[in-house]
This record gives sequence, structure tokens and C-alpha cells, in this order.
Amino acid sequence: MAEPTALERRLAAEHHTLASPLRELVRKAPIVCGARDSVASAAEVMHREGVGSIVVVDERGRALGILTERDLIAIVAESGAGREVGAVMTRDPLALPGHTPAYEAALAMVERRIRHVLVVDDAALVGVVSERDLFSLQRLGLAELTMAIRLAREIPALAGLAERVRRLTRMLVEEGVAAERLTVFVSVLNDRIGQRIVELVRKRHQWEHIGWCWLAFGSEGRLEQTFATDQDNGLIFVAHDGARAGSVREKLVPFAREVNEALDACGYPLCKGNVMASNPELCLSGEEWKAKLRGWLENSDPKALLDATICFDFRAVAGDIALADELREWFLNVTRTRLNFLRLMAENALRAKPPLGMLRDFATEAAPNAPNTINIKLYGVRPFVDAARVVALARGLPQTNTAERLRAAGAAGALRPDEAAGMAAAFFFIQGIRLRHQAALERLDDETANRIDPDRLNELDRRTLREAFRLGRDLQSRLALDYQL
Repeated sequence: MAEPTALERRLAAEHHTLASPLRELVRKAPIVCGARDSVASAAEVMHREGVGSIVVVDERGRALGILTERDLIAIVAESGAGREVGAVMTRDPLALPGHTPAYEAALAMVERRIRHVLVVDDAALVGVVSERDLFSLQRLGLAELTMAIRLAREIPALAGLAERVRRLTRMLVEEGVAAERLTVFVSVLNDRIGQRIVELVRKRHQWEHIGWCWLAFGSEGRLEQTFATDQDNGLIFVAHDGARAGSVREKLVPFAREVNEALDACGYPLCKGNVMASNPELCLSGEEWKAKLRGWLENSDPKALLDATICFDFRAVAGDIALADELREWFLNVTRTRLNFLRLMAENALRAKPPLGMLRDFATEAAPNAPNTINIKLYGVRPFVDAARVVALARGLPQTNTAERLRAAGAAGALRPDEAAGMAAAFFFIQGIRLRHQAALERLDDETANRIDPDRLNELDRRTLREAFRLGRDLQSRLALDYQL
């Protein structure tokens, strides 16, 4: 691997900031206003205080909503500066306790595509942490890399930046950065690169009266990408002039194909199974997506359902996020009532058993060119991913990330909170083993990228991995009990 640059060394050192509790990132007391204040007066306060947001509170100081610079631009453009703040604010903004690690807030920001988080202690407002605060863009080297992505004007420039992200990721793995923090860091940068690619390609395609949203599926949709990850994406659209879906698709597929090819040029390989937005079967209107998802929900073939699960973890990356949100709300309202579908999903989730041996610690395989190894993706990661998906769909939980699904299940009563936390930790330990293995390989391929030899692990890692697999088995046992399998 090439010697790290000064920027990469600085980024690696500074990355540990993401482990800080949120309250440490609060720089000043929150700037607040009332719901009946005018937008103009709120904007004046924001300008005077030099802040990018203002929290709307009630008479007792409890947060009701938030107004940001982006909101102001849209409101002023519509000549709405005289309106009351309460009529235009974003209601129920994300609020997290002050002890929350910064990387958890970062993950929530990426998933929700928001730029501000309220920090609270015992329901009392402590302050606001912005994306700029969270990634310390004012003083850390991450600013340079993020800004370089935003200012890139050509795909080759983005390809070079994507390679820098991969080199930096390897450095962080080698330094022992925790898998969850690392995943957030990589996901944020990969999202920025993907969004910039979409922006650049969109400028070369002319169309009007079409709302669209670029969707990520699979590990990208779950914010769980590793070194060996190909593309899984799609498009959802709506024609605002009543045009037929087929004619809209004809305009969008060439755009999607160019984006897919640009992503490939930046080191995100084309999907061998053609699960990409350039596939007309995955470039669909909202109603077509509902029909497609409904068809999967009603399909009793376990194999067909297993092939479809990659699309169930969809997440908005670029475009009109409201289209994805509306589809997700519809999907979750339907899935939680389809008991036969959930039972079939649970059956599929039990197919990949954690590789615990009867006589030895681990049940290894004699794979070609990799004797006595474990496919840690198939038998280590997948049991958690599949089981957490079933729990989330059954409870109507909107999260796509596996650990967040487990934690949300704990909060919703589907799992004990301590049990959910332990399973999330086990999942990330397995992901950490997988990342370290891939970082050490000179060449990644389907045969070796996810195969580890447990005998090459140190004794502590072996014992911890065994316990992590047991927690995966416990999660599957809970699923089997719930669905009487």
C-alpha cells in the first residue's frame, strides 16, 4: 500500500473525535424562538448569533421543531418571511441524549439526510450539533476531503478521491478503529461521492416535470459497506405532468446507466446480478414499485423471496427523499400485517446458521483454495442482518442499518434493551474481523474476500468470535420461537 499522505495521517488521528459524547461537541447555548414568532425575526436572530439553525420551543423550553438556513431559503423564495415560525418549522427534530457517542448521531444523520441534531439531557435542551460540528469541518482535515468531493467537476477526479477514501479506510482498520465508527465514516464519504456523481451526470441529461430519487439497496442501503462491495441501486420516479411511466423510464434509464458506469469507474463495481438503476425493472414509478413489492409480499416461493430481500433495505441517496419516505411508509404498513410473508422471511433468516462446531470451536469448510475456513459474511454477518430485517419489518421500524434495527427493536420491546445492545456489539465485532481480513488482502475476489481461517486469530479474538456467533444463534432461536419454526 502507498505511504499515507499528511492529510490521511491527520484524518486517521482526528477520526477518534467521533467517539466523543455529543455534549462535548456543543459549542454554545441553544438559540431559540417561539412558534408564534415571525420567520423574519427568527432569521434576524440566526444572523446576529451566526448560527445555521434555531430551535422552536414552547413556554416550558421544550423543543417543538427546528428552522434551518435551508428552510429559510425556500421560505423567503416563496415570500413567506412574514409567516409564523410554527407553520413552517420542521416538527419533531431528531433529539439525542448528551451521552450519545458522536458516531451514532452521524449514522442517524446519514440515514435521515439531515444536518442538525438536538442534544438533550433528561428532556432539557442542551444545544444543537450540526453536521459541521459533528465532523469538525472547521478545524479537521476531513473538511479538505469533503470539500474536494463537493467541488469535483469530473468523474476521474472523483475516482481519485474514492481511492483516497479506500486507502484511508485501510489505515483506520490497521489502527484498530471500531467497526461501527469506521462504517459511519466510510458511509458518509461514499454517500458524498455517490451524490456528487449523480449531480454531475444529471447536468448532462435534460428533462422537466419529473420527480426522482436514487435508491441504495443491500449493504449500501444498510450503511454496511466493506472493501468488497458492488453496486446495488434503483430509481423511483413520479411524472408531474401525467406522462406515462414507460415514457419517463425511457428518459431516466440512460441517466441511470451513466451513473452506474461512473460509479464503476470510481471503484464501485457493476452488480453481476444487474441489481442497478439502469435495469428498467428497477427504474420504476412509485405505483410500479408498490406493485413490485406487493408481488414479492404475495410470493410463497422462499427462493424468490430470498432474491428480493436485497431491495427491502432501500435508502434514499440523492434526489427527492420524500418519494422514498412515502414508499417506505406504505411498505412498512403492509409488511407488518402479512404474517405469511414474515414467516417465510423468518424461514429464510434461519438458513445460514452461525458456524459453531460440535467437537471444535468452529465448523469450517474445505472450500477451493481456502481449506478450513469460514465464510464470515454468509454465516457470521448474514444471520444478524436477516433476523434484524424480519424484526424491523414485523414492527414497522423504519431503520435500515442492522445495529440500529436491533437497538430500535430493544426500544420497542421486541428484544430486551441489554440483549439488543449485546447483539449489536456482536454484529460489529464480526464486521471488524471481516474488515481486518479484507484490509490485509492484496487482491479482493469473491473466493477470498469473506473467508477467514479461525486458527489464525489470536485466542482472545477466537473466544470473542465464538461468543458473537452464539449471540447470532440466540437471535435466530428467538425468531424460530416467534414464528414457531
